Amino acid sequence: MPDAHILAIANQKGGVGKTTTAINLGAALSEMGHEVILIDLDPQGNASTGLGIDPKKRSLSSFDLLTGDVTLQAGRCPTAFPRLSIVPATSDLSSADAQLSQRSDRLRLLSQALRSAPAETIILIDCPPALGLLTVNAMVAADAVLVPLQAEFYALEGLSQLLTTVREVRSSANPTLRINGVVLTMSDNRNNLSQQVEADARATLGDLVYATVIPRNVRVSESPSHAMPVLNYDPQSKGSLAYRQLAAEFAARLKLPEVVS
Repeated sequence: MPDAHILAIANQKGGVGKTTTAINLGAALSEMGHEVILIDLDPQGNASTGLGIDPKKRSLSSFDLLTGDVTLQAGRCPTAFPRLSIVPATSDLSSADAQLSQRSDRLRLLSQALRSAPAETIILIDCPPALGLLTVNAMVAADAVLVPLQAEFYALEGLSQLLTTVREVRSSANPTLRINGVVLTMSDNRNNLSQQVEADARATLGDLVYATVIPRNVRVSESPSHAMPVLNYDPQSKGSLAYRQLAAEFAARLKLPEVVS
């Protein structure tokens, strides 16, 4: 059977829609009938909260996954959404760099943990907004990196640092790592700056940039406070429609088989 598909969702800049994309892309793919596991690797744990996992109920976490104290199957929690589970984050991740940096296998901890990933499952790793040990672990474990890029002035400037890290990981620890694509987020087509950033991104990166653009949408912003993806909070909102379109384009890029749910 085909292996699992492992994607790191990364951008060292915070506030670009990384966690929002992880949650809603995962929800849209599960809605299509795919089995999805979201690994919350951000110490803030926003993806876990956004999927309704109470902090008091996170007895097993992604930190335990890294240390080898729990398997992927044991550490994943079901959510209220069919076919979408999550390995939640706790504050333990905040000390991961200090606690794990002396281990000789420190860059491959997540890769080792994901060897038992169920075939044909899609694993999305929500990385922290930094290019430290946790993000590098995600890149070493992943097949590819998906980059949310906010439609703002310094967007492309910050992207170059991330691409440099991807090249370094490819040359040292994961030679098959690639960029799956760049997703423009929080875009306002009434805004000349958003239009210019999109034009510059497409001119610079070409087909790496997804055709789908995620709009700035109040429903997307509201949904985390209700502990659910926007697809469930307001299924017909512009944000929901955009994430469904992104999931379809994502599935096409990965050549995922159609699934009858």
